[in-house]
Amino acid sequence: MNRQLLYGLAVALVLVVGQMLGAGLPPDLARAAHDYDQAQMHNDGAVLNRLLADDYTLVNSRGIVETKAQFIADSTAPGFHLDPFVVREPIEKIWNDGAVLGGLVLAGGTDGGKRFSVPLRFADIWAKRNGRWQVVYTGVTRAADKTK
Repeated sequence: MNRQLLYGLAVALVLVVGQMLGAGLPPDLARAAHDYDQAQMHNDGAVLNRLLADDYTLVNSRGIVETKAQFIADSTAPGFHLDPFVVREPIEKIWNDGAVLGGLVLAGGTDGGKRFSVPLRFADIWAKRNGRWQVVYTGVTRAADKTK
């Protein structure tokens, strides 16, 4: 699996968390999660830039640490597309100025014209800074495919 695919899979992991968990989220966090979902689905680098903290860190499914700039570059690369998916076993932990949104997904799409599908467990850490929510950390682990 190439680096671009790993970036995209990690950032894509909250694509439907906002939809699945939105009822229990503070309204401004639910909106940020929704916007993040849409930015990933539409490869929107400007919105990703706004919603990822400058000190954003990704630890992808291979254990490689990535930066915000690397993630956005790979997430917006030509030929990369994520399919919609359902978050199973959702995780929602919220405190005053932070939250963890995560779960288990079967992530799929295309990367460089090739189809991919991989089960992943993920956690996105959100922080409210200067009155706005941003993702500060994403951790991704390959998981057993429970959908088969």
